[in-house]
Amino acid sequence: MTLSIDAAFDGGNIDVVAIRGDTVDLAIRHDRYSAFYQWFFFRLAGAEGAATRLRIVNAGGAAFPGGWPGYRVRASTDRSTWRTIPTRYADGVLSFDWHGGGDLAWFATFAPYPMERHHAMVARIAARPGVGYRALGRSLDGQVIDALRVGSGRKPVWLTARQHPGEPMTEWWMEGALDWLTAQAPDARRDALLAATTIHLVPNMNPDGTRRGHLRTNAAGVNLNREWHAPSPERSPEVLCVRDAMDATGVAFAMDVHGDEAIPACFLVGFEGVPGFSKARGALFTGYARRLAAHTADFQTERGYGLAAPGKANLSIATNQLAERYGAVAMTLEMPFKDHDPNPDALTGWSPERSKALAVSCLEVLAETVDAL
Repeated sequence: MTLSIDAAFDGGNIDVVAIRGDTVDLAIRHDRYSAFYQWFFFRLAGAEGAATRLRIVNAGGAAFPGGWPGYRVRASTDRSTWRTIPTRYADGVLSFDWHGGGDLAWFATFAPYPMERHHAMVARIAARPGVGYRALGRSLDGQVIDALRVGSGRKPVWLTARQHPGEPMTEWWMEGALDWLTAQAPDARRDALLAATTIHLVPNMNPDGTRRGHLRTNAAGVNLNREWHAPSPERSPEVLCVRDAMDATGVAFAMDVHGDEAIPACFLVGFEGVPGFSKARGALFTGYARRLAAHTADFQTERGYGLAAPGKANLSIATNQLAERYGAVAMTLEMPFKDHDPNPDALTGWSPERSKALAVSCLEVLAETVDAL
């Protein structure tokens, strides 16, 4: 048995520290020009069905080490179906054993959504009736920031995802949203939503970080979700081009989609700390969250980050900036790397399928509440 490790592909991230018999020691690479790391995605070859132990020896220094206890690695033999496998975290080392058949297996922090899938999804959706496509700008590496538009109503809605590239559940969410919004079968809620709103979707805010296998930053090592107060062509053209487009349309409702390493639940973060906060807008946010929790078992309102103090919101964060700049009902949706503990799945944990289904639930609840915006 000759083991080998490969991460030299779209979204890959891992370095080999040592291979000793059936044990492989690995280290996650930092984001370029950054101290952030936690995302991994790599291929194991040569196991030939034999038991192999894999150890990520620098896990304790990751950006969010509190995300490792209770976490389970995702594994696949075809890069299509991903399942969780037993995972241990002790003394700063994340370890897991592979007993699967066949010669090849892939492992990742979460089921990946590489740039090739992104391009295929954008092409598929853009070809559907009623969909508008626009390239809003380019990233530092020269990749296009894709935007899709549906609906004909007067209320502008903006949905953004993957500011942090190592959170691929967010683009799975976008795929679910786009498929539901562009489906041809009659649906009264969808029809009402599209008549009342024009919805702008940016499925991937950070294509450079996605392709490079970053956790949190773009090609310059910049956390895009700390740039919304003053984006620049030199540091954050990705945010600049999206915010410029928002300036042109205004924003009535915004959802920025993220993943959380530590909290095993789906939850929303609001804008209660912005200077321009009002009780009326706050009630629209809390009402939306309550309706979503009643709508699906894959969302809850008991666990989250807590409330910001009045007037103390960080306006460099998308949700806060959009709420303050446009008077929007803005929110951040967080999905777990672990599982949604109120409704767990022992086989998959939180998954692409559940991410896509949650997107549909979010839009169905928006359809129910859009008249109040």
